[in-house]
Amino acid sequence: MRIHDPLALAKTLSPFDFQVLEPFNDAAFCMFYGDRLATSSWELHPDTDELLMVLSGRVTVEILTDTARHRLPLTTGQFTIVPKGHWHRHIDADEVVELFLTPGTTLESTAADPRAPGTATTDVTPELTDRSI
Repeated sequence: MRIHDPLALAKTLSPFDFQVLEPFNDAAFCMFYGDRLATSSWELHPDTDELLMVLSGRVTVEILTDTARHRLPLTTGQFTIVPKGHWHRHIDADEVVELFLTPGTTLESTAADPRAPGTATTDVTPELTDRSI
């Protein structure tokens, strides 16, 4: 059993660093710190929804559907669920500390529009380590 303090940990990270905090069932609670980040890479989770919760700061999450772009500005204490199968990214990050839970595969793309046919993706699913109590 451990106590985790993502806000304290964020002070030790570089902008847009992420950290696995603790395994949880078949996934893990993770966090990242972002500051003065104009745009992150795109992510897609083909087999799961993703929880994104802002612990401090602010960020906008951009989510792509088949025909539209949705921008959700989040501030301290707010969260959103990104539905499985939707490309999304972070834009306009300002001192954001975010807790996230992604219980499945994570694909990444640096394309301008990852929905385009033939777009290259990379599997960036974090490796989980077994931690005993």
